[in-house]
Amino acid sequence: MDTTAYLLTVVVVAAVATFLTRALPFVLLYRWADHPLLKHLGRYLPPVLMVLLLMYALKDALVTGEGLWPSLAALSVVMILHLLLRNPLVSIMSGTGLFMFLTQSGLLV
Repeated sequence: MDTTAYLLTVVVVAAVATFLTRALPFVLLYRWADHPLLKHLGRYLPPVLMVLLLMYALKDALVTGEGLWPSLAALSVVMILHLLLRNPLVSIMSGTGLFMFLTQSGLLV
């Protein structure tokens, strides 16, 4: 198999696998959409996952203290912008930009 056909096959298989993993839960669980457990998970799982991601992102800064202030500054900007604007894209991009600026410039280190 030549390189182009191989790469195309890999891309198609990855696309199909991604589509199926995104679509199958909706196809298989449509009958139970009003089930109390699914409603409970839909309500509380996203905030729990955000806290886990936050803990993972800050774990090194909290343990070693290195990069703690840029991380906390970026986290504060993300929280404030999200509370004010309710736009996740703007708040995450702003926090990421501030974090990168602070770490690259050496400010607050």
